[in-house]
Amino acid sequence: MDVKAELKNCSVSPQKMRLVLDLVRGKMAEEAISRLRFTNKKSAEPVSKLIASAVANAENNFGLNSEKLYIHQITADAAPLRKWRRYGARGRFKPILRRSSHVKVILREKE
Repeated sequence: MDVKAELKNCSVSPQKMRLVLDLVRGKMAEEAISRLRFTNKKSAEPVSKLIASAVANAENNFGLNSEKLYIHQITADAAPLRKWRRYGARGRFKPILRRSSHVKVILREKE
């Protein structure tokens, strides 16, 4: 049984998000949440909330035991860019790309 949860338009770039996702990929869900609590990255808090939401979905909707759940798959993909500009010397402008990400997590129950 797969339990899915998704976080959309998180204001952290996918490259930075993947650094945090690599810490928890394949871990038990409770261990992943406790590991993210002490990780000093901006993207750790939304990922922790996403995993907690997926665990709550598994318990309430499917009746699964939260202690047996592990992170089967977790990915970060690019979301739409916000393009800004900052004006520079001699009438030019410097583009600023604000990147954001979509995160998907799939939990499974360990046998």
